[in-house]
Amino acid sequence: MEQHNYSDGALGSGDVDGYDALILVSFGAPERAEDVMPFLRKVTDGRGVPEERLAAVAEHYYQAGGASPLNERCRQLLAALEGELAGLALRLYWGNRNWAPLLPATIAQMRNDGVQRALALVTSAYGGYSSCRQYLDDIATARAAVGPGAPVIDKLRLFYNHPGWVGAWADSLGKALALCGDVQGPVEILFSAHSIPQPMANTSPYVQHVTETAALTAGLAGAQTWRLVWQSRSGSPSAPWLGPDIGEVIATSQAAAIVVAPIGFVCDNMEIVHDLDVEAAALAEKKGARFVRARSVSGHPLFVSMVRELVQERLDGTAPKSLGAQGPWPDHCPEGHCPAPKAPPGAGPLPSQAAAQRSAP
Repeated sequence: MEQHNYSDGALGSGDVDGYDALILVSFGAPERAEDVMPFLRKVTDGRGVPEERLAAVAEHYYQAGGASPLNERCRQLLAALEGELAGLALRLYWGNRNWAPLLPATIAQMRNDGVQRALALVTSAYGGYSSCRQYLDDIATARAAVGPGAPVIDKLRLFYNHPGWVGAWADSLGKALALCGDVQGPVEILFSAHSIPQPMANTSPYVQHVTETAALTAGLAGAQTWRLVWQSRSGSPSAPWLGPDIGEVIATSQAAAIVVAPIGFVCDNMEIVHDLDVEAAALAEKKGARFVRARSVSGHPLFVSMVRELVQERLDGTAPKSLGAQGPWPDHCPEGHCPAPKAPPGAGPLPSQAAAQRSAP
């Protein structure tokens, strides 16, 4: 993989002052049935995933109407931010890593529009290679492809313990729990996030950050007991990944109802609408337990307001907010933070986003 000379989340020369744009950076997803297989091939390129496995994963998209909800959620977030950021004189853009609108095209448009320096909002709250560093790599690669005049892009800090993120999830969890008010028997609360290979987890704060979000959310929602589980793993079954797996936990649960809060994701995607809403829900139904999934928070007012606060931290030095004892994550990540794996991990986020390799040998 091409290496880029940065260590702090700032991509570019740094010789311009102020910011004149905000770019939303996400994973990308197909929105038409005819784009599903090309999308899966792009995401798994170089990983040796057989065509028949991709075809099996494509069925998940076809069952959902041939599209992931991710891009539409990004559009809705941009629409909300247009109002929230009014008065800050920032033009809004959107570029994806893996499907249209792709980052190189968006950054080229920014250059053509005269943008010199932009902030980047990445749809991931946590530290880690796939959840942070890989986004920086892809932004740097896109800037290099655009060439001279590509705007400097500074990534907004991680927000896993920001009151807006935690508060939005606490509200969502509370509403999900309210749907279990008539349940006779115990209600089990599961916080879920994308599993990653254990070696990647060992070199990043990913588990620490997700655990902190879960604990803070549970505390704010008044939840006394809860479990953190992992979902959507991929790659060889013999390779160590983060666990316990949500399916295994549901299969052994004695609860009358299971409430899942997918705190690992900002926006609805196939990990949510298939891996949780279809697969995990079916496991709960098989046990006779009610399954309730807390809604994702990309459109929640607290989350949208949080983005404005993160932007203002960079524009005018507004004091950063955080909950818990860890304090706000710095604007600039430590040098060498969350290094790339030595070999392609076959790791998420893969489409559905992991199922393409879930049964790979």
